[in-house]
Amino acid sequence: MKKVAFYTLGCKLNFSETSTIGRLFTDAGYGVVGFTEKADVYVINTCSVTDHADKKCRKVVKEALKHSPNAYVTIVGCYAQLKPQEIAEIEGVDMVLGAAEKFRIIDFIDDLTKKPKAVVHQQSIEKVNSQFIAAYSIADRTRTFLKVQDGCDYPCTYCTIPLARGASRSDTIENVVNRARMIAESGVKEIVLTGVNLGDFGIRNGEREDKFFDLVQALDQVDGIERFRISSIEPNLLSNEIIEFVARSKRFVPHFHIPLQSGSDKILGLMRRRYRRDLYVERVAKIREVMPDCCIGVDVIVGFPGETREDFLDTYNFLNNLEISYLHVFTYSEREDTLAAEMPGVVRGAERNERSKMLHILSDKKRRAFYESQLGKAAEVLFESDVKDGYMHGFSKNYVKVRAKYDPLLVNELKAVSLQAISADGDVEVAELSAYAVH
Repeated sequence: MKKVAFYTLGCKLNFSETSTIGRLFTDAGYGVVGFTEKADVYVINTCSVTDHADKKCRKVVKEALKHSPNAYVTIVGCYAQLKPQEIAEIEGVDMVLGAAEKFRIIDFIDDLTKKPKAVVHQQSIEKVNSQFIAAYSIADRTRTFLKVQDGCDYPCTYCTIPLARGASRSDTIENVVNRARMIAESGVKEIVLTGVNLGDFGIRNGEREDKFFDLVQALDQVDGIERFRISSIEPNLLSNEIIEFVARSKRFVPHFHIPLQSGSDKILGLMRRRYRRDLYVERVAKIREVMPDCCIGVDVIVGFPGETREDFLDTYNFLNNLEISYLHVFTYSEREDTLAAEMPGVVRGAERNERSKMLHILSDKKRRAFYESQLGKAAEVLFESDVKDGYMHGFSKNYVKVRAKYDPLLVNELKAVSLQAISADGDVEVAELSAYAVH
């Protein structure tokens, strides 16, 4: 039996697609092994949000060939769509597949003979725009990442994703519900909804047929799935009706990840974001009104062209005063074929790094404050299979990371616990589990 190994860079959407590609190999008779094991084929699913992600791709190729020098290396993902010829020049790469071709990887894999130059199969993104290809992760995580939307129609000045993934397009509500039911039958208890611009769900063949709220309402009726989690949603697409529905939902959990990118209206304008910070304040206030214990995560970019020290401090103070739970901080990096790459006011690398460090510290403070606000409260935790130093971890509905002494019977189980203290690692410890019921 031939063996295949995978490595995924980037977002939850990429994880769902890697898992789907893995099932294609399994159906074709391959055995799936860990990345550090000897394999006949290595598939690297790439990201291209930052230049750092591109460099990571090169490093992963080298690591793969250390484990198996004669292996056949295939690169897929956003970087592969944007820079196929550049990747083809990387030593050790045998094949590069574009956005649509990656799901036909078995058709392109031949006798695994390494050739002098990498083979490239990639079509223009315009030819991909009408195709929605479903994907989901399963059997490799306690929770499943379910792709329901792809592509983006938002031309933010710093972003290459529309070039790499094309226009916004979605699955049908019926298909998503049926897939969720199938996932439930496998024993998975939590589904994370993923997409490039998730809140824009409902476009097919260039026409809007549904709304994200319609999908949320339909999924809330799916038996067998205990939790649905919304991975990320733009503030202008997170309506009050969605927030109010989640607050009273049977299955959607109180956790929102809402990209901000900057707390400066000036910078938001340069980024061509579709909101200003007043709207963001309104969204956070509404969530806190109906779900006081809700976890709210924020994406923010530092060092964008034209961001002065004063603009950054405006963002810092805005976030410091906002009742949020954690930050995902991205240091701006120039991307070819974006408007931002040509903008004046370039921020020095050292200054970008310093601003990133300040926001990472702020994120740690916000997360700890959020965790402290949950101490003494009851929570329901879904425990996962990872074990470190004799402890296992899980997450509450509102995304508090909890640790408990390892017990194999707890894996993929929901357990009612009392949140007691914060460990030295920053996780929340619980009272004796024997006092609580397993669901």
